[in-house]
Amino acid sequence: MKKVLTLAALFLAISACSGQQADKPAKPVNVTSLAGNSAITDVRPADAMPTYPKRGKSIERNYIEQPPLIPHRADYSISLNKNKCMTCHSWDKAKKMKATPVAKSHVVNAQGKLNGQNYFCTQCHVPQADNKQAIVENVFSTN
Repeated sequence: MKKVLTLAALFLAISACSGQQADKPAKPVNVTSLAGNSAITDVRPADAMPTYPKRGKSIERNYIEQPPLIPHRADYSISLNKNKCMTCHSWDKAKKMKATPVAKSHVVNAQGKLNGQNYFCTQCHVPQADNKQAIVENVFSTN
């Protein structure tokens, strides 16, 4: 009987020191939506459609070495296997498509094969449209 009581007391002492703590109630998390305080069911009017420059017009650059802006939508697919921009802007198709050919600095051979650093065009080149509303605040200055 003495062994049973000693074993029970030992078990009780070990379980009391097991490091488990009572659960504390979690504090509420306040999350603020980027949409503000509008409810999900609120419907807002669609944004005005952007207008792009007329075809064949290049957009003037704002500073030296600025990558040229794209004067049309730029939602063409670019994957490891195919760059859809090259359908019009490759050296052999640009004249026929009346598009600007890809720059010599972007190619690795005389056939106009793109190098790896310039394969994903939209890393540097962005579409330029006349938006009816400001998307982001612009404080760029050349000074």
